[in-house]
Amino acid sequence: MADSVSPDYRFCPRCGDPLGTRVRGGLPRPSCERCGFVHFRNPAVGVAVVVIDKDGRVLLGRRSAGGNVGEWCIPCGYVEWGEDIREAARREFSEETGLEVQIGEVCAVHSNFHNAASLTVGVWFYATIVGGTAAASDDLDRVGWFAPEDPPEPLAFPTDRLVLGDLASKRVTT
Repeated sequence: MADSVSPDYRFCPRCGDPLGTRVRGGLPRPSCERCGFVHFRNPAVGVAVVVIDKDGRVLLGRRSAGGNVGEWCIPCGYVEWGEDIREAARREFSEETGLEVQIGEVCAVHSNFHNAASLTVGVWFYATIVGGTAAASDDLDRVGWFAPEDPPEPLAFPTDRLVLGDLASKRVTT
């Protein structure tokens, strides 16, 4: 398990007192003796959208911003505070690809440990294109269709490789 103590918190965000460390839930956590605040360092939630064409190919995008520039991924992003997870998947996919989708069933769920400073839990959804025109934007500079067993290299995220491997073994088509 990754370290749960955040180096980012030195002072209490509620009262401003210096934070100490207290064990809660079996892990050391930044805590405030004065007001009782405890910082639970939890992973963010990410979403990705798996669209498969009639030939069994998956739509992937090449990253142009953030980490992993020039590497390929299943279009993805973060769930915003107060946002429904399926709406986040639809929004992120539209922002990055120009395509509107209908979100379907869950394809996969994985813990992402590739960036130790920013752990995530990713949820990959199957989706069907319902409108728009494919045009990379936002965090992507290219989009393309690829057989899941032969994705472009390099791939940005190890968990995308797992998802693509599962798709290749099932040879899912829509």
